[in-house]
Amino acid sequence: MLCLALPALAQTPVNAPYGTDAFGNPVDANGNPVQLDEFGNPIFDGSGNDSFIWGRDTTQEEKIIPIGSFAWKIDERFGNVTPAPMDTLPDNFQNFNLTAGPTGQYNFLGNLGSPRLSRLFMDRRPYSNFIFADPFDYFYTPVNEFLFVNTLSPLTNLSYHSCGSKQDGEDRLRATFASNINKIAGIGFKVDYLYGRGYYNSQATSLFNGTLFGYYRGDRYDMHAWISVNHMRMGENGGIEDDNYITHPEDFTRSFGSRDIPTVLTQNWNRNEDQTYYLTHHYNAGFYKAVELPDSLKPVMPADSVLLAGLRDSLRQEYAKADTLRQRVVMDSLREDFMARQDVPQEFVPVTSFIHTLRIRNAKHTVYSYDTPENYYADLYYGDPNHMSDRTRGYSVKNTLGISLLEGFNKWAKAGLTAFASHEYRHFSLPDLVGGNVISRGYSENNISVGGQLSKREGKTLHYDVTGEVVLLGEDLGQFDVDGKADLNFPLFKDTVQLAVRAFVKNLNPSFYMRHYHSQFAWWDNDLDKEFRTRIEGTLSLERTRTRLTVGVENIKNYAYFATDKIPYANEGGDLAGYSNRVSVKQYGNSVQVFSAKLNQDFKWGILHWENELAYQKTSHADILPLPDLSAYSNLYIVFRIAKVLRVQLGGDVRFFTEYYAPDYAPIIQQFTVQSPETRVKLGNYPICNAYVNLHLKHCRLYVNVNHVNAGTGNMRSFLVPHYPINPLNIHFGLSWNFFN
Repeated sequence: MLCLALPALAQTPVNAPYGTDAFGNPVDANGNPVQLDEFGNPIFDGSGNDSFIWGRDTTQEEKIIPIGSFAWKIDERFGNVTPAPMDTLPDNFQNFNLTAGPTGQYNFLGNLGSPRLSRLFMDRRPYSNFIFADPFDYFYTPVNEFLFVNTLSPLTNLSYHSCGSKQDGEDRLRATFASNINKIAGIGFKVDYLYGRGYYNSQATSLFNGTLFGYYRGDRYDMHAWISVNHMRMGENGGIEDDNYITHPEDFTRSFGSRDIPTVLTQNWNRNEDQTYYLTHHYNAGFYKAVELPDSLKPVMPADSVLLAGLRDSLRQEYAKADTLRQRVVMDSLREDFMARQDVPQEFVPVTSFIHTLRIRNAKHTVYSYDTPENYYADLYYGDPNHMSDRTRGYSVKNTLGISLLEGFNKWAKAGLTAFASHEYRHFSLPDLVGGNVISRGYSENNISVGGQLSKREGKTLHYDVTGEVVLLGEDLGQFDVDGKADLNFPLFKDTVQLAVRAFVKNLNPSFYMRHYHSQFAWWDNDLDKEFRTRIEGTLSLERTRTRLTVGVENIKNYAYFATDKIPYANEGGDLAGYSNRVSVKQYGNSVQVFSAKLNQDFKWGILHWENELAYQKTSHADILPLPDLSAYSNLYIVFRIAKVLRVQLGGDVRFFTEYYAPDYAPIIQQFTVQSPETRVKLGNYPICNAYVNLHLKHCRLYVNVNHVNAGTGNMRSFLVPHYPINPLNIHFGLSWNFFN
């Protein structure tokens, strides 16, 4: 049988899933420029992705900037990616900068950026090993909550929030930038500066964060890198000297503004410095497979005459003389060669992933006091009470190695399975006394742990994730953590229903600073038992009716907590003169139960919107874990447009919780504590009302928010923390602008 050698064919452009822009240049489905080869086919890179120019089209005289981006978060242990919405929603932007949280669920000291604690127990996190940054979760962003961004063109966002005057105002400036290096790699940064002068004396806050990030998301190799530097400084005033300045102003011969009210402490500060370095990367083993295209996008086979036209004259003449069978063989070879020359799209299917994650954290906490009132603290362990500069340092290095069999690489792989091992080294330094001399003592801790994860993330109906870890060697020997979550999604009566469940069992060693802490006014070395926590929580969401109901219960055995004890002291005549403060860590050996139910219900009638959140909680031991029975938020507003381009949200909202013995605040350790029974006071049953207008025009958001419009009515209860009044009426202004270039 005659077999003809076929040279390169003179091909004609092939129909492909690409179009043209207004200038006739090829673009993909998203409008991005596409590079074509000499035959008019799209060029593919080594990963099977079509190559195109990001950011700008240099072939056009008029600059067209593509606009588009998407964001994601990663989990800290493995670096797995979860899509996340960007902060670009036009509604309720006025609540973004509130220390009390978007629905006012946090207690805080009044000033912008001051320490805070959620009134909703199910939203609280366990103490970290560097507890001093925990109350600043409003500002401090861990890596698992940071947004990584992929953008079609460099994206810059500038936002500014301000209120008050140069004496008592609050300002916050944020700048974020993200840019792609190519389709699968990008870099960016965030700069965040907050300065709250404070409406009451000696409580100024100054917080700064700088974050750099980078990522590479290839088929074989995946990497996320992140560096975060934080400097947080806060003035401590210990609250006002007498609550009657707020609760009974009529008892005084003159009126007092917030700046006229004396505070307990002056010249006292806390300072936190924190640097975190994080790297997670994967190597994926797998294979490429062709992408099945619809018939309309498949290459069209040219006519036989076109295929034959690509042959040399001598070969065409030989073809003409050949018999029918040989001609059929030649045409089959030409067709096969044509198809072999087509760039068939391929996708990478990962099978096994090898994971390494490194996290380094270096932190320092310093307490300054240059004017300590006599008898304010019950204990003085060393030094001059009016010249205190106590410092503690802590750093940790944690490495995690894992291997994962990935979900979906064949029809039998219905779930992903991961095994991992971790080593963490922690070192802390505290002041200590040796022979009456103050020295710095170091504490080193090592932990080796192993664990596994079973997860299903693909599909639309059922998802689940179960992760377990146990410490085999080290300081936290016997600590374990099993955390599981699942969600089921299904249609019901023309609605989309989601039923989500989360449960965990944890046996946790209390934080280092709950076990050891040394300073001039607080000192302990505790031998604490591990906390045993169990929780189950379920959420029912109805998309059409805008309903979400969450019900949960948690049991805690060996609950460890901070407490403030009031120690009475007498005057020279032997009568009670007042109380001194002693801060300590306590542990309740039996069980504490918390039941929680939270309902979110939103309504919409035309331009009228009404958003509501109602939370009910019940604690079995309110004396050591105080919680309000009810906490509520309601937001009523209208949305309309002016000239079809300016979107306006106009309305007001209210926050409310029932009275309870709200946690006290201890400046010496910068933590919230249980009130002492001798002097405890109830807070609550007081609405906090705001009114606002929120504007959105193209890439710009703007708001004016009047906070605490009901100030002066029912002042007796206008506290969120004992002896720390809520700020008086104030007007907030905010602006956010996105730039694409």
